[in-house]
Amino acid sequence: METAAAPVGRDEELRRLATLLSGARNGRGGSLLVVGEPGIGKTCLLTAAAQAPGLVTVRLDGYESESTIPFAAVQRLVSLLREHCAGLPERQREAVLVASGQADGPPPDRFLVGLGVLGLLAAAGAGTPVVCAVDDAHLIDAESLDALAFVARRLAVENVAVVFAARDDPGLADRMGGVPRIVLAGLDHEASVLLLNRSADRPLAPSAAAAIARATGGNPLALIDLAGDALVHELPDLGLGGAPVPVGRHLEEHYVRQVRRADPRVQAWVLLAAADSTGNIDLVTAAAGHVGLGPDDGDRAEAAGLVAQQPVVRFRHPLVRSAVYNAAPGGELRRMHGALARAADGLGMVETEAWHAARAVLGTDPAVADRLAHTADLAARRGGLASRATILTRAAELTPPGPVRGARQAGAAEAALAVGAAHVAQRLVDEIDTTAVGAVTRGRAISVRSALAMFTADTDGVRRATAAHLEAADAFHGHDAEREQVALLRAFESCCTAERLMMGVSRDELGRRLAAGAELAAGPTSDILRGLGALVLDPYPRAVPPARAALDAILALPDTRMMHMGSTIAALGTFLWDDAGRADALARAAQAARDSGALQVLDSLLWVMALSELWGGTLRRAVSNDELVREVRRAMGYDAENVPNVAVLAWSGAPRPTVEAIAEGTATTGFGGVESSAVASLAVRDLAKGSYQAAYERLVPLITDPFLHVTPDQYPDYVEAAARSGHPDEAARVAGLLSALADANGSAWCRGVAERALALAGTDEDAERHHLASVETLGRTGAEMDRARSHLVYGEWLRRVRRRRDAAEQLRLALRHLRHSGAELFVARTVAELAALGTAPEDAGSDEPRLGLTAQEHTVARLAARGRTNPEIAANLFISPSTVDYHLRKVFQKLGVTSRRQLADRLAAS
Repeated sequence: METAAAPVGRDEELRRLATLLSGARNGRGGSLLVVGEPGIGKTCLLTAAAQAPGLVTVRLDGYESESTIPFAAVQRLVSLLREHCAGLPERQREAVLVASGQADGPPPDRFLVGLGVLGLLAAAGAGTPVVCAVDDAHLIDAESLDALAFVARRLAVENVAVVFAARDDPGLADRMGGVPRIVLAGLDHEASVLLLNRSADRPLAPSAAAAIARATGGNPLALIDLAGDALVHELPDLGLGGAPVPVGRHLEEHYVRQVRRADPRVQAWVLLAAADSTGNIDLVTAAAGHVGLGPDDGDRAEAAGLVAQQPVVRFRHPLVRSAVYNAAPGGELRRMHGALARAADGLGMVETEAWHAARAVLGTDPAVADRLAHTADLAARRGGLASRATILTRAAELTPPGPVRGARQAGAAEAALAVGAAHVAQRLVDEIDTTAVGAVTRGRAISVRSALAMFTADTDGVRRATAAHLEAADAFHGHDAEREQVALLRAFESCCTAERLMMGVSRDELGRRLAAGAELAAGPTSDILRGLGALVLDPYPRAVPPARAALDAILALPDTRMMHMGSTIAALGTFLWDDAGRADALARAAQAARDSGALQVLDSLLWVMALSELWGGTLRRAVSNDELVREVRRAMGYDAENVPNVAVLAWSGAPRPTVEAIAEGTATTGFGGVESSAVASLAVRDLAKGSYQAAYERLVPLITDPFLHVTPDQYPDYVEAAARSGHPDEAARVAGLLSALADANGSAWCRGVAERALALAGTDEDAERHHLASVETLGRTGAEMDRARSHLVYGEWLRRVRRRRDAAEQLRLALRHLRHSGAELFVARTVAELAALGTAPEDAGSDEPRLGLTAQEHTVARLAARGRTNPEIAANLFISPSTVDYHLRKVFQKLGVTSRRQLADRLAAS
């Protein structure tokens, strides 16, 4: 750690930096990305830090040769903050230690590492406010940058600021989404010219000074260095013509000339140091011996003002290093990288050895490629999938054409896809020569392409994804049974995504392939495939037992596998009408994703959970999950959902044209499941308004073209719409289908809605028996919105048969459950029924007790009421314990409670 330096220059940008650092000192953590030419960001950072005294600065620099070593920067940060590791929750502590190579364990997700780093910095800032200064961020390894960007996005009330200084780089912008950014253009024109002339031995021609000021972008160090070069006086006409000013090239030449004034041995030592980039003095010294150089050559380079050697080798300016490196002949560069590789090998630096060995090679080299592939495996063990992708890509380049090269390209594409680098994965998979690889590699390439289609919402790819996954399964057949079964599971999930828009394969073909895949081997995956095959192919009564066995098989999986089965859990739970089993399994999967820091998986799970709650749950939980989707995506650096949950929007009262437009847009990209859920939800809105004919017309296409497990969920709404729009035969027919489903699955939820349907479709003589059975049965489930609607239609029937007191009782129960579940859509219809009875709602003038909490506060309060500790809540929400404490204090103040017990009572009462 080092304290902040003395001030040196800049205006508006300096004020913004100073405000950030002052906020960190006062418990308002934040972050900033400073983009500019070399030297500017660092200068402004140190200046601003000096304006906010009392801060401790933790420095992290990016190095090119560490850019493919996963969590290299995190390793250095952890070593600086190691005293705080013991205070981290166990999972986070294990994640940062494994990532930084200090412990063995399962490969951690980069976001879990980020949460651990957030905890370390928050703990460090609890004593003295901390600024983490990340210089040359564009050279930081991808995993560390993801973890640090996560920290930057989650800072709130910590005494911590994170400031990144970097060159403008497109890849950096992708990883730093959600982090505030400023671009520094250097000194203004007048100040640049003044500095240039003051630094030169004699004033420059005005036109030359103006051109140099423009070309350097006002970079102070570049202006000072260039002013000392006699070359600038040889360019009196710079800037007078229309051609670009070549000052960037001349500045680089200036640095090259400085180096070439030294003797050849010093030049060679400087080139060796430039080829290393980490500044590791032991590595450079050892490598120098391999090329016949000694320590005194480094000392003379330092005496010449080219480098400094303590505590690491540093060049005076980044351009010195790049100028020396870029001016060297290729053969000499390869010689230096070879020496560094041998030195790294002697020092046991496996990743560094492979990195330099790869740069010492011209053409292909199978031996070096093998070492790189081994390094890629080491990266994966530490959770470094982005680094694995980069290393395997280089390994493939060094591998002669053929099956091994293709397999490495496929592995690199899979790793890139796993961390969301879709464009990288696409390029890598496109480079695979499928004619020169084996069947397994072809299957892997097909799987990656199909997953990319989903990721990028490619219409044709989304609609043909099921067929593509079956093609991949065919490629794996007879070679890799595990991959084949995974491809079949993905085929089913893709079918659920596209629904009726699926192309290239029929549902029956899918079902037969799923059933055949179940016979490949014994085990849980086979049980799951067998159940899915039955879901697709078999009559419902015969399909229930294998589908139940499939859901049980998923529940028996380890959490790390189960969390990837969200779509399949939802499908099986919905097919079985098992509202409680589905909710519990999805909640367990989501908790596993949280515990693992797998935010991308959690994002998908929360989306599925939100949709599931609309049929067999509550709108309140659906909305909460939908809000958490957005929170998780903000934590990952995205500003919106990948695919909006249109059904939740429809239930929440979003304008109908908006819902219809989004639904139509998702359909055009192939997401038929999103569209059909939106249509069904709009039909529910029609029912809530009493527009039964409109609801009937919306639902008819969905009922007449049924889709697997989804359509039966729409039967209850269809029966209500048909019964009340003059289609009694249709209502009776579908009510009978629904009752038969309940007979087969034994589900209280299914039986409850079936009894409501039978009451709506039957005669008055039988209606009350079915109504009573419906409300009683649904009372034993978590399907509160269905329970509320059963009370509502029962109350409406009672009013029609003139049993006013009983009707009022049922309608009040309906109103209570509607408001508690968040189903405000049906409140107006219920209140209107009460008004027709001449009875006001008991809680007229107020909805359910309003808590006045934000979504984040409500989630923190709910977890605290369940007895979770602050660190546990922080881990669940990917924030720091201090942020949890801040939210809880606000919750206690808003609700007027002073303990967690009182908080639990207050939430239960609402």
